[in-house]
Amino acid sequence: MPRVLIVDDQKDVRAMVAIVLRVNHYDVVEADSGAAGLKALSESAFDAAIVDIFLAETSGVDLMATIRERVPGFPIVAISGMTALDFIGEAPGLADVVCLQKPFRPNDLLQALQKAQQAARGEFSAAV
Repeated sequence: MPRVLIVDDQKDVRAMVAIVLRVNHYDVVEADSGAAGLKALSESAFDAAIVDIFLAETSGVDLMATIRERVPGFPIVAISGMTALDFIGEAPGLADVVCLQKPFRPNDLLQALQKAQQAARGEFSAAV
């Protein structure tokens, strides 16, 4: 069962994402901050992460960059409800992060996660 880390400081968003993933046979770990997300990553193996761009105490972009420093090519889906996510592709090491604008449908989330995993395997570029 694929294991996914969800990092979002909004409890309702984390819960919705977790439900969608669990129903679709993913093992899910939730983190309410960037620090909690990094701690979870250091304690356990994951197949992908879903990271909110705007976290209360840190930048989601900085968190994604740290994750990629530790695990190059790690599959990441960036989510945000406050801004266009076009700038992600220009950030060093984050060109293949898959971006998803809130609100999104469950199927959009699953497709974004699949794209991130395919990009990590080099099957195609997610920065389209």
